[in-house]
Amino acid sequence: MNNKSEHILLSHGSGGKLMHDLVTKSIVSILDNPILTRMDDSAQLTFNGRIAFTTDSYVVKPYFFTGGDIGKLSVCGTVNDLATAGAVPKYLSLSFILEEGFRLDELNVILKSVRQTADEAGVQVVTGDTKVVEKGSTDGIFINTSGLGIIPHGVNVSGSNAKIGDYILLSGTIGDHGIAIMSQREGLRFESPVISDCAPINQLISEAINVSNNIHCLRDPTRGGLATTLNEIAQQSKVGIRIIEQAIPIEQAVQSACEMLGLDPLYVANEGKMVAVVAAPDAEIILNQFHKNKYGTKAKIIGQVVAEHPGRVVMKTPLGTSRILDMPVGELLPRIC
Repeated sequence: MNNKSEHILLSHGSGGKLMHDLVTKSIVSILDNPILTRMDDSAQLTFNGRIAFTTDSYVVKPYFFTGGDIGKLSVCGTVNDLATAGAVPKYLSLSFILEEGFRLDELNVILKSVRQTADEAGVQVVTGDTKVVEKGSTDGIFINTSGLGIIPHGVNVSGSNAKIGDYILLSGTIGDHGIAIMSQREGLRFESPVISDCAPINQLISEAINVSNNIHCLRDPTRGGLATTLNEIAQQSKVGIRIIEQAIPIEQAVQSACEMLGLDPLYVANEGKMVAVVAAPDAEIILNQFHKNKYGTKAKIIGQVVAEHPGRVVMKTPLGTSRILDMPVGELLPRIC
């Protein structure tokens, strides 16, 4: 391969031989499955029952980070959105916007990460698209994914289903992804490295649903962090939420980084965590089930749904005082997903 063809060229998006080679020799060969390799303009799929459908775009900077890359992130983000709707993720689309000059070897690394994460999540990439734009039009690579999943019979989870008396469970530590991206982007070094929590949590959620039919809400606290997610649930369900600050798990490295940077970890993004609002009698059952999964070993009960202050989230501090957690104004950490 000559030096020129080791990078993405505008002609890779022209529809000709170079584009055909890129699609067949890189994308399809790495993501190979019977539906994708038919190379039709549309994937032909069969479903029974209710379907969940979601879409998202990924513009994270940098696109390689400690704990993952834009490829892993794109699969996790879409799989987790399906799973928190109570669905079993099945199929993904994968579309690239590539900048002229992007390295082909880096694209292949990203594709292999997509394949590895999709395999872990039990989903298939069955269709997609590739566009190439002029140098300077993007930061190398943007990805769009859409996902389809099947909602099992009897499963009904929604941000509007929280009920007074429900317990609030958090599947693990918060702020890991946002701080990992921020530290790498700005060249910051900490005594203990911060690793993104980017992970597919659909199996964790499926296991919880299997042990309880009293899970009312599921959400992944991505942009805006835990505080924003809880506010969304409180407003959708028209209930109050009270959480205990000391119960919220935070890695010491993340806490220290936030203190140094003037950030509140409650508002920092996560990409492999889940908030579950569950009926009180099943809270311990679900928590114990979380602990059996590698992505839920640090899960905690962090609060409860209350009748007071509907639409608001209040946090009890170690001093015994209460603090209102509002939604943030603006983006604390841009380009984290």
